[in-house]
Amino acid sequence: MLSIKAAPIKTASHTIKRGESLYTIAKKNHTTVAALCKLNDISREKTLKVGTSIKVPVKKGSGKRDRKRGYVSKHSKKSRKPAVKSKERKLARALVKLNSKKIAEVNIKEVKKFTLGDIVFGRGGFGGIFSKKSKKIIELAKKNLGKRYVWGANGQKNAFDCSGFTSYVCKANGINIPRRAIEQSRYGKHVNRDELQPGDLIFFDTSKNHKGYVNHVGIYIGNGKFIHASSAKKKVIVTSLNKPFYSKRYKGARRVASL
Repeated sequence: MLSIKAAPIKTASHTIKRGESLYTIAKKNHTTVAALCKLNDISREKTLKVGTSIKVPVKKGSGKRDRKRGYVSKHSKKSRKPAVKSKERKLARALVKLNSKKIAEVNIKEVKKFTLGDIVFGRGGFGGIFSKKSKKIIELAKKNLGKRYVWGANGQKNAFDCSGFTSYVCKANGINIPRRAIEQSRYGKHVNRDELQPGDLIFFDTSKNHKGYVNHVGIYIGNGKFIHASSAKKKVIVTSLNKPFYSKRYKGARRVASL
């Protein structure tokens, strides 16, 4: 009668650590104290010395069982990251949905403050379309913040009126535009309000009775704001285009920075 030999048990070496016992080692390696004793030819009463090594069994397919429990033992061939529990995954997904909803609500409230040009091109320009010349126009305009408003002035004695301010800034950057606001509103390329880009000239009818013609001009600087020489504030200031007074009196925009 043929005898069938049992397949050899695969083993790994385990170094004894302080506080460990045969029971804790057996439990950690999914085996029994009796199996450990038999494998190492020792008795249950043997004192384990810290730093010495004993053999521990490595069962076939243990890696799969370990993965189902959410971890892989140190004897598995491939190390994997701990699996996230289902409750934690559900909580994570719920938080993502909640945050996305809040972000969407904020964006809906804030979207009116930005134009399509702001969103697509950003503050610094895109592909060099308006980055250099427009940036210089805005930089010079901001250097003159706080300068006095004087009707008819275009830079002399550090004073400007609205169209004198825009013509001064443009001329300093090699762009010769007409002197008066109504003439500037016909110069350059027409731009829709939702396509404004920094450096564009924007025009208004600020007359008391909305007479319907352009009499004020400023320079769009992005983020729903423009810089202009204000007769009301008596100086060069930055104002929100969404301010009701200017939003209702908006008459159009022209792009001159690309000329």
